Amino acid sequence: MTADVHGHAPLMLDIAGTELDANDRRRLQHPLTGGLILFARNWRDRAQLTALTAEAKALRPDLLIAVDHEGGRVQRFRSDGFTHLAPMRSLGELWMKDAMAATNAATAAGHVLGAELRACGVDLSFTPVLDLDHGQSQVIGDRAFHRDARVVALLAKCLMHGLLQAGMAHCGKHFPGHGYAVADSHVALPVDKRSLKAILADDARPYEWLSTALCGVMPAHVVYPKVDAVPAGFSSRWLREILRGQLEFQGAIFSDDLSMAGARAAGSVLDAALLALGAGCDMVLLCNQSLDGGAPIDRLLEGLDQARSDGRWQPDGDSEARRLDMLPLAPPLPWDELMHQPAYQHALERLP
Repeated sequence: MTADVHGHAPLMLDIAGTELDANDRRRLQHPLTGGLILFARNWRDRAQLTALTAEAKALRPDLLIAVDHEGGRVQRFRSDGFTHLAPMRSLGELWMKDAMAATNAATAAGHVLGAELRACGVDLSFTPVLDLDHGQSQVIGDRAFHRDARVVALLAKCLMHGLLQAGMAHCGKHFPGHGYAVADSHVALPVDKRSLKAILADDARPYEWLSTALCGVMPAHVVYPKVDAVPAGFSSRWLREILRGQLEFQGAIFSDDLSMAGARAAGSVLDAALLALGAGCDMVLLCNQSLDGGAPIDRLLEGLDQARSDGRWQPDGDSEARRLDMLPLAPPLPWDELMHQPAYQHALERLP
């Protein structure tokens, strides 16, 4: 699939409602828009969601349609047949009783999660959470598999296997680790004062061990002052030197939401986007800014366009190739066919 004339569509944005309006259609067709992230407010039922994703794809066949759908409290679609998935901690708890059963259950969870989303036309879920359960993070909690990085890496790899069986890529988060910092980066700027050596020896290990398996990575809006003064998602030290250079990660890097409080350290939304792209992110996310007409999205699109003209931002063909690599290779299996598929039924029976 060929990229647009700009060569790089780095913005993933959202929409306000359950259907596209004229502004949504205009923004989705903007050459700098490469993704659409969905939330619970964009959901009424399966028929509506399937129609919404189909219309978005008709406007932009290369659009990457994503959602935060992990299981537990982070699951956007919960009714009209969607399976309620357990939080990832339940897989870690099962590991402590029967490790091999836990690996099978993790693959089952990934398969069910991916297959149900794909049946409704969603391309990507921002999962798995690779953060370690230090027992102190306000935002991670039971979203983490376990405290032990080895258990996290193995269960995540099994979950990723299930997603791939369903035809879906995956995105590990939040690099290099959000589990140790106490604050929630949605409302504050968390700080992790450990040394680089300590972080690489523990929280970042899953990224090292999964470097050949991960399709995508999302860095944390967390500051690690002993490594860099800015949050990891805006740090070329973290993204270019460590993630790409030292850990040799080859896949796509997605910023966390630029509207979160943890991103405000970077200045305006445009400043944050330019800093994230300059640091090594391939795509930047701007969420929940469509609700009152979407002016912040338009400002960001215009600002990125201007920055490109001024030479403050250079489109990156490699970034665009990594974005396109996240798109599913096969069309979705319709829901009614999925319900009769033996592999999906088998996975359902093995959920934790």
